[in-house]
This record gives sequence, structure tokens and C-alpha cells, in this order.
Amino acid sequence: MVDADGFGGHADVPGELSDGEHGSIVDLVLRARLQDRGMTDWDTLRTLADEGNEKALDKLADLADERDDTAALSELLDEGCERAGEHLTRRAAAAKDLLELQRIRDAGYDEAGEVLDQLLG
Repeated sequence: MVDADGFGGHADVPGELSDGEHGSIVDLVLRARLQDRGMTDWDTLRTLADEGNEKALDKLADLADERDDTAALSELLDEGCERAGEHLTRRAAAAKDLLELQRIRDAGYDEAGEVLDQLLG
């Protein structure tokens, strides 16, 4: 049972939250779980992302970037993850990899096209 006290829920009904507060509780639980596991539980994040949690998808991209896992970043970009596009674009720009920037743009991250245009001058 969730204690509504402190979450702005209905204090007269134990454990009941107002309609707009379920998302914030899910975020709190996610953060607590990830902190307990060192924020590296890829499988938990993957499951949450598969259920439509955008924050979990972004965190997967951040973890993949920290691990230098460009294959995972590319997969996340193909799933529509903007954060993965940011990481891949930064890496490709630093390496001046014009072909990779084109691929990232073609995968849907338009900012990679802007970087590509700047490098082409």
C-alpha cells in the first residue's frame, strides 16, 4: 500500500493518490530502484523503456554512451531515442565522421544533419 501522506493524495483515504500523481510515484520508485542497484540495471531500464517510459530510454542511452557501446546507441536511435542521437552525433562530430553523421540524420536525428552541413562548410 502506498502512503498518500507527503504526496498530496487524499489524506482521508489511506493509500489513495489523486489521478495526476501516479506518474510521479512511478518515477520515485524507478529512481529508488536504480540507486539501490547503482543505476546500472540495464534489464530493468530496458523493460521500462519497452513499456513506454521515455526517461528509462534516455537513461539507457546515457549508460550505452558511458560504456562506449555505439551498437546499443544505434539500436536506441533506431527506436526513436533522441538522447542516443545526441550521443552519436557528438561522437561522430568529434571524429569528423561525415558518413556516420549522414546515417544518424537518416535515422531521424535532424541535428546530425545540421552538424554535417557545418562540417561540409
